[in-house]
Amino acid sequence: MKLSTKGRYAVTAMMDLAIHDREGPVTLAEISRTQGISLSYLEQLFAKLRRHNLVEGVRGPGGGYRLARLPQQITIAEIITAVDENVDVMRCKGKGDCQDGERCLTHELWEELSQRLYDFLNGITLDQFVDRPEIKEIASRQDEEARRMNFVFPRPAA
Repeated sequence: MKLSTKGRYAVTAMMDLAIHDREGPVTLAEISRTQGISLSYLEQLFAKLRRHNLVEGVRGPGGGYRLARLPQQITIAEIITAVDENVDVMRCKGKGDCQDGERCLTHELWEELSQRLYDFLNGITLDQFVDRPEIKEIASRQDEEARRMNFVFPRPAA
């Protein structure tokens, strides 16, 4: 299984959002600069994430995006599938026509692996991953670099 850029970037952006969600809405420009993801690409991803009720937009000064649900209610698998990715390792995509229109010898193996991958990713919520000490350390470093480079826009006073 190879997760495409779309799936990896969606999970990265959602993790960044979950980390900073407590501070208020996060702009896509902030995520773009902190995570090194193209702003136009993030706009496409967030349109899909919004359609799947994973994020919601906040308009006006100090606006941006925030999680539409609590981070403990959003799984990594849900994020990946929201952006049209899947965790299917089967060449036939589950159709069973892997070898000349018939099931191949290893179809059951790849089918089971796909299910286990999905179950694994579906068993991890944003809050479980964000609360890991190594993730907090990385986020802190990224925030400090962004502040040093003046990448994070000052938030207006409430």
